[in-house]
Order: sequence, then structure tokens, then C-alpha cells
Amino acid sequence: MEPLWHKLTALPFFSSKPEKGEGPGASPSLTAFIRSLFKGKALNLELYATALTHRSMVHDSTAPEITRSNQRLEFLGDSVLGLIISEYLYRRFPDGAEGELSSYRAKIVNGKSLAGFARSLDLGQHLIIGESADQQRIRTSTSTLADAFEALTGAIYLDRGLEAVREFIEEHIIDSPAFDAMVSTENNHKSRLIEHTQSNQLPPPVYTVLSEEGAEHEKTFTVEVSCDGRPLGRGTALRKKDAEQLAAAEAMAAIENTLFTPTDQETSSPAETGIG
Repeated sequence: MEPLWHKLTALPFFSSKPEKGEGPGASPSLTAFIRSLFKGKALNLELYATALTHRSMVHDSTAPEITRSNQRLEFLGDSVLGLIISEYLYRRFPDGAEGELSSYRAKIVNGKSLAGFARSLDLGQHLIIGESADQQRIRTSTSTLADAFEALTGAIYLDRGLEAVREFIEEHIIDSPAFDAMVSTENNHKSRLIEHTQSNQLPPPVYTVLSEEGAEHEKTFTVEVSCDGRPLGRGTALRKKDAEQLAAAEAMAAIENTLFTPTDQETSSPAETGIG
């Protein structure tokens, strides 16, 4: 028996080609923008034009071929983007707790962040907007730009598949200057640990790489942080600095549970604390 999914994917609504009357089509200037954005690899230009069509265009237009905005693609792109970012975080932080990974993802895919990524691509200037709408306000609107970025992600997925989305997200989100700040625990666990040691007149923390595993291009680092010779925490990640942050986070959790405070030193002997 043919699997249900195979039957579904054979239906017309699984086609990557836009339905007739879905969008306004790509103008010469928009075509040039899309081709430059994807280095000529975009196959379905009408799909990308729909991704950049604001709902005001549908409301204003009397053209029978313009019946749909980018809202459906936004719906799809939201899920695809969430999947790609979730997988990336899962692999980058093998020891990351669910709550920690969710916090990182929320910073990356929130409207303000996505609007910033959209601005870096100049999406606002290429939106297709109705004549009666407030053009300048819409082109600079945080929510509109975030929606356009998600819709563009959905269009890439339908046009070229999941791997192409990964490449796009890596280039325009993961490699962006803002990304490291979003996923650094800079909350900042390393800074908090240093502040704790300084305020309590303790030696500065020392980070030691315990192991490096895997091929050269995908090593996993395990780092231990210690203070005055006492191990306080460990972390494992694909980058050394991320492993250090995770180790510092574990150390701060121990400290906040009063496992390593000035009170311990005052009331316990060196033998009991392992210090001195």
C-alpha cells in the first residue's frame, strides 16, 4: 500500500509552483534582486514575488491575477525557520538544557531579530505594497519585515528544499554579527563567575580543555572550570568558547546553591572544602 504521505505530496497543493492568480509576478527590478540574493539559483521567481507581497497589495489591486499576499508563505516559513534553528542549537549545544535552547531560539526568531535580518537584506525596499497604504511605514515596520523574512524562508523551502534553507539561514543569520550575542549565555556566565570570585577575594577561574573529540572540522570540546584548584563545572560544545560558557553556567549554578561561597570558607575547614 502506498504511504499516505506519498499520496498527499502528489496532490496539487504540494507543488512548489504558485497557483494561478497567487501573486503579482516578479518585475524586472525584483527579478534582479532575487537573482542577486540567491546568486542565480532561484528557480520560481513568482514564488519569491509572492513572498514579498504585502496584504495591502491584494486589498488595493483590481488585477485578477493578484489574489494572495505573503501570509501563507509566512506561515510555512515560520515553521521551517524554527526547525532549522532548533536543529542548529541542538547540535551546537549537546549539553544544553531544553529551557536554555528554547531561550536561545526565542532570541533568534522573535520579530525584532527577524526584522533586523530582513533589513540587512534590504527586503523592505523590495516589498510589493498597495498604492493606498503608508509605504514608508510598512517598509520599515518591524512586524512587516519579520513576516517578509519568514515568507522568504518558506519560498526558499518550496523552491529549492530544506538544504537550501539551511545554507540561507547559515549565511544570513548564523554568520551574522548579531548571532553570537543571541546564543552566548551572556547573561554572561563567565562574567558573572569572574565577578563572584573578585567580590569574594577568590583566585580567578581557570578553564581547562579536558578533551577534543571528532574530526578537525567538527570537534567537540569538553572544558572544566576551576577556582583555586577546585573543579566547579564542565561544559561540552562544538566551540571552545561555548563549552567555557556552559562550564561557567554549571559553576554558577553550584555557587547559587551555596556550594562554594565565603560562608563555606569561614565555617568549614580546608579539608572539608577542598581549598587550601
